[in-house]
Amino acid sequence: MLAAHVLIFKSYYDVDDRGSFLLALLAMTHSPISKPCRGHLFHRTTMLVGKPAMDRLGTLHVAVFGVGGVGSWTAESLIRSGVEHLTIVDSDVVCSTNVNRQLQATALNVGSPKVDELRKRLLEINPQATIHARQMVYNERTADQFDLRSFDYVIDAIDSLCNKVLLVQKCQEAGVTIYASMGAGAKLDPTQIKVAKLVDTKMCPLARMVRKRLGRRKASADFLCVYSEEAPLDPATETLCGTGNCACSHAHPKTPEPDSENPDWCARKTRINGTAVHITAVFGFMLAGLVIQDAVRRAN
Repeated sequence: MLAAHVLIFKSYYDVDDRGSFLLALLAMTHSPISKPCRGHLFHRTTMLVGKPAMDRLGTLHVAVFGVGGVGSWTAESLIRSGVEHLTIVDSDVVCSTNVNRQLQATALNVGSPKVDELRKRLLEINPQATIHARQMVYNERTADQFDLRSFDYVIDAIDSLCNKVLLVQKCQEAGVTIYASMGAGAKLDPTQIKVAKLVDTKMCPLARMVRKRLGRRKASADFLCVYSEEAPLDPATETLCGTGNCACSHAHPKTPEPDSENPDWCARKTRINGTAVHITAVFGFMLAGLVIQDAVRRAN
């Protein structure tokens, strides 16, 4: 049987001596696998939205600020949906306590920059994508380093209240569409996750504080956000996060300055909440969905 297969191979590849046969076999088995084209990668999405919308998605430039439990899933959803120009912004490194909910976090990359680890994963999904990874804080000191008008959409998945409010205000001033995540921590019921304008949200303490601070800045609360109407759940156990003895404390200075480029975010939070990936991921997917649905509507 093997001899018959060898004869067929020799005939098909037009080789008649043993040396040529081995060279042909070696070339066949070591030839690089061709990379799938965009049409193949996003064929099922094109079937759903049509080619004009698919072409539109490929030209979008989206910025995701904060790539933790919510933003990391938003970024992957956008890339898998055909967005090919993405900027991801986050100052933090992977901590072992991130593994339960953050897409790029594994037991093997603890201590690595979140944006770098996420960029590697996204490029494995679509090697043709252009992904800018910026390991930095978005705050009053760094805001001028971002030309928000260069983005078609901005996703706010920032934990810091003051920086979240700043980003929303700057996007409004720049005339850029922003979709924001409100509080995804201390939740367990995904059926209570909603989309509404910030002004219409309820049962979300973070949304209430964002509205209040935007009001102080004379900024609008008339933009879409993802939030949950589930009453926040109290922590079931104590945590070392933010105490200086937590798993990630080695990555941060012991006394971080308020505007540090590598702040200890846990130490700056008034409360550390429990989290679940089936909540944070749904938040992230819904934010990506807002971008995709709006882009499809505009294309059609």
